[in-house]
Order: sequence, then structure tokens, then C-alpha cells
Amino acid sequence: MLCAMGSHATDTPPADGDTGGPGSDDGFAGVVFDVFAGRCSSRETLGHITGRWGILALGALSEGTYRFNALRRRVDGVSEKMLAQTLQALERDGFVLREAEPTIPPRVEYSLTPLGRAAAERLLNVIEWLEASMPEVMAARARHDQAKSAR
Repeated sequence: MLCAMGSHATDTPPADGDTGGPGSDDGFAGVVFDVFAGRCSSRETLGHITGRWGILALGALSEGTYRFNALRRRVDGVSEKMLAQTLQALERDGFVLREAEPTIPPRVEYSLTPLGRAAAERLLNVIEWLEASMPEVMAARARHDQAKSAR
């Protein structure tokens, strides 16, 4: 399922030759994506970039190119399996570029695509805001926990 178009759902791009807009060559320019529609493919992509490991991987890759194990160290706490799955999803969605050099052992590096850089920039704003707001969050938690324990 791609998305909802008005009240109709579609799972195919517009017909060949109908790209939906000037300058578009992907065949999806006329498609309306709505993350609030349960079966829209944009919701899956939103999950990839805003999930715990997706946002951290994109944030780390905004600092530069990383090899897998260096990225895993940077994103403290992620398992090898979860990082691999996250990077595969982000690569499929066009946010991450995986470059493998044919050496023994293979040298694989990950970096952001232009789309990934745009996403990371926005996500970094959320991360920076959250880090700056943590004193308020911690105070709210303390008030909540105190009120709950007084009941």
C-alpha cells in the first residue's frame, strides 16, 4: 500500500507518462501521502526515521561517514542485529548510502544521502531541543513520582 488519495486507496504509482507534476521522474509526484492513514507507506517510513535506532543512526551519521562497528559504538546500546536492520531500512528508504569496497575483509561505510541529511537536520533539532529541555522533564518526573507515591 502506498497511501490514501482522497477517499481512495492505491498501491500502484500513477500510470507511465503520468508523473503527476513538472520535473518529476519518479512516478509518485501526484500521489498524496498521509501518515495518519493506517495503510499509507509514509507511516512505515516515519517509523524508520523516528524509531529509537533510526533517529540515533541518522543523528550519528550527520557527523560524517562511519564504518559499521564505529557507528555501533557511537549509538551506544544498539545491538548488531538492530543496527543492521535499521541501516537496511534507512538504505531502502533512500536516507543512507552503503558503500562496500571489494577488499578482504570487505570495508563497508555508511553515510547520509541528501535526503538523509535533510531528515537528520530536522531530527537533530528535536534532539537538541530535548537535551535542552531535560531539566524541565526531570522536574516534571519528580513531581509526578512524588504525587503518585503520596496517593
